[in-house]
Amino acid sequence: MPPESAVTVLAALRDIALSLTVGSFAVVIALTVPGSRASARAATIGRYASGAWAVLAVAYLLVQASVITLVPLGDPAYGATLGQFITRIDLGQAYLQMAIAAVLASMAAALIRTPVHAAWAMAPVAWGVGWQAVTGHAAGATDHHLAVSALALHLVGASVWLGIVAVVSMLGSSLGDDAPNVARRMSRLAAWAAVAVVVSGVLNAALRMTGPADLVTTTYGRLLLAKLVAMGAAMALAGWHRRATLPRMKDAAVRRLFVRVMAVDAAALIVVTALAAMLASSAPPVPSVVVTDPTPAFLLTGYELPPAPTVVTWFALWRLEVLSAFVLVVMGFLYLRWSARLRRRGDAWPWYRDVSWILGISTMLWITQSGPSIYGMVTFSGHMIQHMLLVMVAPIPLTLAAPVTLALRALPARTDGSRGPREWLRGLVESRWVRFFANPIVAAVNFAGSLVVFYYSPLFEFALSNHVGHLWMVLHFTLAGYFFANALVGIDPGPTRPGHPMRLVLLFATMAFHAFFGVSLATSEVLLVPEWFGLMGRPWGPDAITDQQWGGEIAWGIGELPVLALAIGVAVAWRRADAKESRRRDRQADRDDDAELKRYNAMLGRIAEGDKDR
Repeated sequence: MPPESAVTVLAALRDIALSLTVGSFAVVIALTVPGSRASARAATIGRYASGAWAVLAVAYLLVQASVITLVPLGDPAYGATLGQFITRIDLGQAYLQMAIAAVLASMAAALIRTPVHAAWAMAPVAWGVGWQAVTGHAAGATDHHLAVSALALHLVGASVWLGIVAVVSMLGSSLGDDAPNVARRMSRLAAWAAVAVVVSGVLNAALRMTGPADLVTTTYGRLLLAKLVAMGAAMALAGWHRRATLPRMKDAAVRRLFVRVMAVDAAALIVVTALAAMLASSAPPVPSVVVTDPTPAFLLTGYELPPAPTVVTWFALWRLEVLSAFVLVVMGFLYLRWSARLRRRGDAWPWYRDVSWILGISTMLWITQSGPSIYGMVTFSGHMIQHMLLVMVAPIPLTLAAPVTLALRALPARTDGSRGPREWLRGLVESRWVRFFANPIVAAVNFAGSLVVFYYSPLFEFALSNHVGHLWMVLHFTLAGYFFANALVGIDPGPTRPGHPMRLVLLFATMAFHAFFGVSLATSEVLLVPEWFGLMGRPWGPDAITDQQWGGEIAWGIGELPVLALAIGVAVAWRRADAKESRRRDRQADRDDDAELKRYNAMLGRIAEGDKDR
């Protein structure tokens, strides 16, 4: 077999093994009862699948290195060439990281005994999928971040979709009486995975093709069309299952039919995976274009410099980052679905919390997809605006919406011992780590102290130059803001909240630290990350050090309105708490004929009598 064909075959087999690994872990995590025969068998499948993934990932690295460097595997120079490939070439480093992740996942799979073990085993899998996302055609596209994010979302969705369908079909009779529950849970999870595949697939096709005509006029397009047909068959089978077999899963004959249907569905998805591997080795209609005379901004960020910032451009410029956009839209949809579920069953949920959540999600979409994200890449002041919005503005409406409280009320509780979304969320909220970070003092220290750690360490440069680092920055500071706001004005479970006077002390102490940080930046003459902001080549705006000083002034001044809002929130909560306590005391007095007041007056009388005796 020619090496090029071997690479395609290895890629397809590797991705199938990856999907089976993801699917088996997911089945243990959320679909089956811990300790059951089905759960144990799924864990066994995961051990074999992850081992196969590790072997195939290493084999793929070795063969792909030979193909790219044009040095045959048996050549005496291959060893030295391989060493240079995995240490000096970005693509080789990515393949090496994928192989390491697969090996670590196989080691973790050997230790799986509980859903928690399986959840931890997903960590190296996520690491491997992230590195695999930078190795496709999309990694060379003009909109690099969108391309890589779309491919990452596609890989996650495809792995979950194929994985859970294939593993559940392999479990067969071991599901026993749990088959109806497992089938329903699998169907819901597969539906969400299919949505991720469709959304990311459309974006990937838009980046790589010039138009619909490419589907029939190019080899790449015909392969993509065949992939769409196979996906359509898999989705049609899933739709038939939801309509015909899912309502009658208690019947043993129907369960056997369900297993056969899932096997056919898995076969269709395996064909999809094989076609995807062939697509990855085929030249797309839109080739990767090498920019002959790149600007400094393009060399640093991968994008051309945006126009000079104005009020209009801060809101009119948009650049899609599909991972964060997908997560935010799904979060907005789920919240409204859960609140509607509460109202349908007659439970109260204030309408203003819905409005608060939509306001927070809309703000997050603007921060991550529009002006704050675009200008945050090229100017320090823009980055500081983005940071302050993430940590001080967006978390307030998100916190006031009480999403955790809503989820715990709306999500159904499982009674068979398995762990569903509600059980995982409750376990997370009650975990020692979340309780630690939700502690008001820790939340305040994290809220303020992470500023210094982030900006005065290599983390700042990492977040600027690495898209994964940027996404981690968004997640960290949003959570830091949520934990702090929840400790002050929220109702979500987690922290043991101090009294209202102490909350005000924490608020103003933290804001004083923010002001000190802003003043130190505003007066500093030392440029942070000079190889980034100092080499951006901007023809507009102030010089880099002046722009950084502006950023310090922004950090100092932009927090006033959020601080005022939080202070008002604490004051209102304090007043309501006092009023509630007064009403409680009045009701108690009515019940016991003001016994507490009488005891107090009697105590004063005894004191007065004692004074007279002296």
